[in-house]
Amino acid sequence: MTNWVGRTAVEIAAAVREKQVTPREVVAEHLARIERLDGRIGAFRTVRAQAALREADEVAARGDLAELPLAGVPVAVKDNLAVRGESNRVGSAATPDAPAERDHVTVARLRAAGAVVVGLTNVPELCVFGTTEGVHGTSRNPWDTSRTAGGSSGGSAAAVAAGMVPIALGNDGMGSLRIPAANCGLVTIKPGHGVVPAGISDGDWFGMSENGPLATTVADARLMLSVLADGDAGTAGGDAPGTRRIALSLRSPLAGVALSKPYTSAAREAAEVLMKAGHVVRRADPPYPLSLSLTSLAHWTAGTSVDAQGLDARLLTRRTRVHAAVGRRFVGRVRAGAGREELRRRLEPFFAEYDVLLTPALARRSPRSVPWHERGWLRNVAANSAYSPMTPPWNLTGWPAMSVPLGKLPSGAPCAVQLVGRPGSEAELLELAGQLEQLRPWERTAPRLGPGDAG
Repeated sequence: MTNWVGRTAVEIAAAVREKQVTPREVVAEHLARIERLDGRIGAFRTVRAQAALREADEVAARGDLAELPLAGVPVAVKDNLAVRGESNRVGSAATPDAPAERDHVTVARLRAAGAVVVGLTNVPELCVFGTTEGVHGTSRNPWDTSRTAGGSSGGSAAAVAAGMVPIALGNDGMGSLRIPAANCGLVTIKPGHGVVPAGISDGDWFGMSENGPLATTVADARLMLSVLADGDAGTAGGDAPGTRRIALSLRSPLAGVALSKPYTSAAREAAEVLMKAGHVVRRADPPYPLSLSLTSLAHWTAGTSVDAQGLDARLLTRRTRVHAAVGRRFVGRVRAGAGREELRRRLEPFFAEYDVLLTPALARRSPRSVPWHERGWLRNVAANSAYSPMTPPWNLTGWPAMSVPLGKLPSGAPCAVQLVGRPGSEAELLELAGQLEQLRPWERTAPRLGPGDAG
């Protein structure tokens, strides 16, 4: 019997369409892997084993099976997006346990394309922090289980990196796709504003949050993004890009945060690869304002303040309560657009000179996997800011940004770089990521999960 675990979404869908394998067989193999591994990884809050098998049979019976782009592909969904018949807990004890009546639009699009939802993945409470742990579970990095998978799409990233699903759905309000993707050796893209429907919590963190894919290959990320964007032409693959003007920046956007050598080395290596591919790369730092740290903190906390409204504060963890309380004083200012327009105005001339910005994806490896939800607010904010300062500016601007695996940390876990583009450049970023993948291929699945478990 062919092992479909470890295959890409593109490969699985093609095989299902050609009736080389049934959706039930593919889903059953992935469910068995989840049962075998997730006790160590903690990717899932809930697994829909029987429902997923039924839905796999429904996909097999569809008259349009031969046209489905994600035919029979198992997918995991972040637990802040509604899945019909399942509760949506957002990592908290304060949220209701009632089942959702309908799918979120992105989940509906994945299902319409033939994907099968096998479960909902763990997140930090209210998707606030860059580590994933809480009352519903702790998500560990499959490459190094002593470390957090990252957050807030940590469970989704861990599920893909462990080979429990080939692709997963997450979202990104301050880096919540790119941070765990960078930790776990995955490809992701936070699309620009309006490319994919958002509908995340109350107001999408003032329009900063975007839904997007987590995958092991650029082709899978492109395919999933195309489905989420409902076939938007801006996400389609095309010919290899012509010569691009790329700025390499090794400076943290947030003042006072140093970048570690493995991440700066990865960005330098990516620059060399892209230069050899024919692109023009120059060292250049975006003109980040000194106020960016405060602007980021204001939006980060204000978004949580809005999300916490109507929830029983006694059931929230202390770090979440403090985060929301800090954010209340910023809500009015944030709703007025304070800081974001200024940031765009400052950065637009830079992106008129350069097509793409290349940076390290993170400042340093992820924190240890410990009960961060039981620790104080300042300690959490300090840990998050010290390791993930590179992502927030591109949520504030609403521009597309990717995380792409490149190189290794001294521990053997993946390292990663970030690609950022101007509005509408999703296809361009994906093509550049594809060149990096071709010239510096990466291991797609964590190899340390035990004999027979590498996928």
